[in-house]
Amino acid sequence: MAHESNSNIDTKDNKPIYVTSPFLPPLEELYPYLEEIWKRKWLTNNGHFHQILEQTLCEFLGVKHISLFANGTLALIIALRAMRITGEVITTPFSFVATTHALAWNGINPIFCDIELETMNIDPNKIEALITPKTTAILPVHIYGNPCNIQRIQEIASNYGLKVIYDAAHSFNVTLNNKSVCSFGNLSILSFHATKVFNTFEGGAIICHNKKTKKRIDQLKNFGYDGEINVVGLGINSKMNEFQAAFGLVQLKYINKVIEKRKSIANLYRKLLCRTEGIRLLYDIEGVGHNYAYFPILIDKTKYGISRDDLYFKLKEKNIFARRYFYPLISDFPIYKKLSSTKSANLPIAEQTTKSILCLPIYPDLDNKAVTHIASLINNIANK
Repeated sequence: MAHESNSNIDTKDNKPIYVTSPFLPPLEELYPYLEEIWKRKWLTNNGHFHQILEQTLCEFLGVKHISLFANGTLALIIALRAMRITGEVITTPFSFVATTHALAWNGINPIFCDIELETMNIDPNKIEALITPKTTAILPVHIYGNPCNIQRIQEIASNYGLKVIYDAAHSFNVTLNNKSVCSFGNLSILSFHATKVFNTFEGGAIICHNKKTKKRIDQLKNFGYDGEINVVGLGINSKMNEFQAAFGLVQLKYINKVIEKRKSIANLYRKLLCRTEGIRLLYDIEGVGHNYAYFPILIDKTKYGISRDDLYFKLKEKNIFARRYFYPLISDFPIYKKLSSTKSANLPIAEQTTKSILCLPIYPDLDNKAVTHIASLINNIANK
């Protein structure tokens, strides 16, 4: 659920290169949708295109039920309420702050668990030690769209009677053994923010597995209404409007080409950086269909020669705006520092990772010349 610079503004010298930039389909393709919205005079509240997008996404992703939202953060807040989660929830400190904020907004205490060195996802081998009588759920994040250890997390949840809600903000169209990664757990939450692989300007969704749960989610996102005059729960207004839905339908026409382009960029980065001493790359996991949402690298200062922060600022001087994503850890923010699970001794891998991570630019409009230029700068800095 990231907020990133998403505009490329020409300067006198050269065009800034950001981590990501939204894919914008041809404007003329939106006109028929806008005309239809004007004709129907139905702008929001489960409108025509809203219904079509929900159905189309279910078919495209291969999931049973989707409920669309105004943004991913609201979707996560409602997901926790829909599952009646209370008490303590075990989660990762290595994520965007919205993951933990959603817990706090529901009056839930986040319990931070360390992460795996290789995947940077929550470490299932460290979850059980954090479970108490107050624990009601696990909230893992598929970091950069790389699936968590779903099988092990579910085993733990089943043994202790816990719910599993996945923050899948980065994971649109990611598959595990040809099955949507959003098919696992009790619920999964997607973000359709402008910087995501698939976007609706702002937006999000909850994926669930049965009609009863979808009905409750749909009620909660519409003030708790069941019908015209009956309010059955403490809901909120988090509905997606018709303009967002229409934009999503147009985006969906191009999504396979978008992912293929991102894949080619990632492969070129790997080819150019794989031999650079002091840089660790993440590679495709066997059985996973990736969406190439991000291209993270990890900097080993001792081997590379300078720190991650030094590289970040040197690239910035060249108008290349990489991102220290995620830095700092959520557990380092003052509002969460008082929690006992935020102690650095409990989160050694997360502490190490947040100081070495750097996400490089990757988006469909980024050409091979720019990718080669970025990689050359990184390699030249290392050589010096």
